[in-house]
Amino acid sequence: MSPVLKWGLIAAAVLVVGAAAALSYMAGSPKDAIGMVRYALPQMLRGNLTVGSDAPDATLVELDGQTRFHIRERSHGKPLVLVFGSFT
Repeated sequence: MSPVLKWGLIAAAVLVVGAAAALSYMAGSPKDAIGMVRYALPQMLRGNLTVGSDAPDATLVELDGQTRFHIRERSHGKPLVLVFGSFT
């Protein structure tokens, strides 16, 4: 094996390990990074929503954790903002 190929493979391996470590750090843990890559990234490539298009009529759960409702039941044709995450 030529030295250039050998060092190229080593550099590629270091980049892959570094990217995995950085993604794990940003996601919180390796388990969360795997979940993000496995579930979130394919979702980002699907869909065709554009600015001004109607939101999909998804089923959401209220803060009590039990009651479910559809987006259209609560919006009544008015603008609606959904916040995913914590603002504490």
